[in-house]
Amino acid sequence: MHQRGYIGRKMRLPKLHKDPAIIIAAFGSTNKNRAVLEEFQRDLEVRFPSHSIYWGYTSEIIRKKLKLPSLQQTLAQVESDGFRKAVVQPIHIFPGTEYTQLAETCEFFPGMNVFLSETLLHRWDFIKELLEIVEPEFFTPEEGLNLIALHGTPLAADPVNIVYMGMDNLLTTLYPNVLAATVEGVPDHEAVLAKIKRDNLADKYKRVKIIPLMYYAGIHVDDDLMGEEDSWRAALEDMGFTVECPQVTIDGETRYKGLAHYPGVNKGFLDRLERTLELAEYY
Repeated sequence: MHQRGYIGRKMRLPKLHKDPAIIIAAFGSTNKNRAVLEEFQRDLEVRFPSHSIYWGYTSEIIRKKLKLPSLQQTLAQVESDGFRKAVVQPIHIFPGTEYTQLAETCEFFPGMNVFLSETLLHRWDFIKELLEIVEPEFFTPEEGLNLIALHGTPLAADPVNIVYMGMDNLLTTLYPNVLAATVEGVPDHEAVLAKIKRDNLADKYKRVKIIPLMYYAGIHVDDDLMGEEDSWRAALEDMGFTVECPQVTIDGETRYKGLAHYPGVNKGFLDRLERTLELAEYY
């Protein structure tokens, strides 16, 4: 088949794009937190107006419910649309198990140069920057105790455990009234709650603020952290604490506050993306 023949013209591939496509890899959301992703899309369009923006979703449950594409499907679409380079920006907080899976998908996808960008807390400098953003939320030692809630991983051999344990050490060294715990993994929340009870910290502080370091406050915050039963809140109240969690009001509705609602967090993701786009120019 000659490319300039009749059939060749009909089957001609689309013109190749010079700039890489941007692909946002997100866990996804089926509830009110969809607005958070829409806000991120608007920030992307302002910062990178000349780039085409796509989304790929990592949660199989959410993909099935909302008929959303996986990262593999999105990469295939990007290639079909005439791109030979793509930058994948995850909006994940830590480089954990899902990030490893994203890296495997990007590495083995044929036909394009695919560049995987960094997570929000991929470097120790990034962690310190985030603490500066969140620190105004902290109780002072005179006001109460702060408990930082991290997601964690159930896999003991996952390298991201080093980051979780390092962050725990950093927090307790920097602040006299800040502890960290994960929903699953280390630092183990049951062990941290046991320490709080053993050290009689309710007598010292009276109040505790649970601060989730999660992109949006979803089911983990609603149920595991602040639920009525079998939650961190319930355990702390049983010890005698008054328990609080940061909140934000959106469209007249008050909800728990995830990292997406702190000024500077989305900028951090966009900074990671811009750096990777610059690196992609050399390959």
